Amino acid sequence: MQIKINGEVKELEKALNVTELLQTQDVKMPEMVSVELNGEIIDRDDFDTTVVKENDEVEFLYFMGGGAFGI
Repeated sequence: MQIKINGEVKELEKALNVTELLQTQDVKMPEMVSVELNGEIIDRDDFDTTVVKENDEVEFLYFMGGGAFGI
């Protein structure tokens, strides 16, 4: 099965839910990652029930804290 993750085509042996996908892709600190599936942000509560299918496009979004120092 082919999907696209962050713009890169990946081959998966079978359909996975979002939680399993995060694990198989060795995502560090998955609790800090938001997941977009085919242009829609997936609610974290739905990771276990949302299945990634053939030709889906997935984006792992990493939010970074920051700001201007000294302002």
